[in-house]
Amino acid sequence: MRLAILTGGGDVPGLNPCIRSITMSAMQRGWDVIGLRRGWEGVLEMDPTDPRSLENGTIVLDRNSVRGIDRQGGTILHSSRNDPRTTDEGDQTQKILDILDALQIDALITMGGDGTLRYSAYLASLGRNVISIPKTMDNDVYGTDYCIGFSTAVTRSVEAINALRTTVASHERIAVIELFGRRSGETALLSGFLSQADRTVIAEVPADIDRLLPLLLDDKANNPESYAICIVSEGAKLAGGEIYDSEISKSNTNRVGVNIGTQLAREIEARSPERTIVQELAYLMRAGEPDAMDRMVGFAFGALAVQLIEERRTSNMVCLNDGNYGVVPISTLLEGTKGVNVSGLYDARQYRANLMQIEGMPMFLY
Repeated sequence: MRLAILTGGGDVPGLNPCIRSITMSAMQRGWDVIGLRRGWEGVLEMDPTDPRSLENGTIVLDRNSVRGIDRQGGTILHSSRNDPRTTDEGDQTQKILDILDALQIDALITMGGDGTLRYSAYLASLGRNVISIPKTMDNDVYGTDYCIGFSTAVTRSVEAINALRTTVASHERIAVIELFGRRSGETALLSGFLSQADRTVIAEVPADIDRLLPLLLDDKANNPESYAICIVSEGAKLAGGEIYDSEISKSNTNRVGVNIGTQLAREIEARSPERTIVQELAYLMRAGEPDAMDRMVGFAFGALAVQLIEERRTSNMVCLNDGNYGVVPISTLLEGTKGVNVSGLYDARQYRANLMQIEGMPMFLY
């Protein structure tokens, strides 16, 4: 058996433990394992007729090459955001298939978010042996309660929010802290709840500044240290405003428009005498080593993926549902969307978590 691993989309802590787990589990079965460098973009850069190109685009994974990587964040395989069906040259799927054939890949394990896993499902529909593993800080892959990277992102966010309190309090301001979360506000909601921020604006509910601002002013007035903190998802918008998607551009230096955190802060200063502090946590949420949860899930997802291949149960996605590791068809994520259960977990008038439904919910609420 010759197995390949690919990581796509944004990096998250927990990918390297998963890569190590896959490699070690496969080696115990006597299989060969290679990593495909730089996601689908890296695969498309290979020439299926050039052995040197194939060698440069892959890395042999063995006991030595994965030693200690479980303590590192990011992905040793590097990553990219690319769908081979939508390149400037058109649909490049046939080239992907040719390269997998040239590399003599028997089975492929892909780790990614919505985009990477959608293409993985497409390859599986073409008859390829594919297992997908969900990872994203937003925890918004449909079909699983948990995605690798979510716990560490929340942990990093809570630490940063609490650390910022000293500066915000010293200057007696209103802090607007923006977290990743384009379509789902789960990361922002849970981080705001655990850090006990005053208000949280999520991607699912537009913020009415005429309602939100009086709440923040009241929070600041009733705080003995005279400050307030508002958490906001990057995909949130002000009522009547446009959604600003930071993924429009792949480079922070090339962004188009003004992000929601700055928009909200400008409105606060324009409509009140208060001054603000704006902080994007951004890539700090996915930086550094994984926490215990993401190491554990990474190890488990990796081992489960290899077991599925051994049992010839490909075309599946590993998952965590109702607290149990499991398997769903690889196409499951195409069947719906996942976001915050607003009616059960969020008070849209008060802009804060409202845990009305706890019994029967997964440990990481969604």
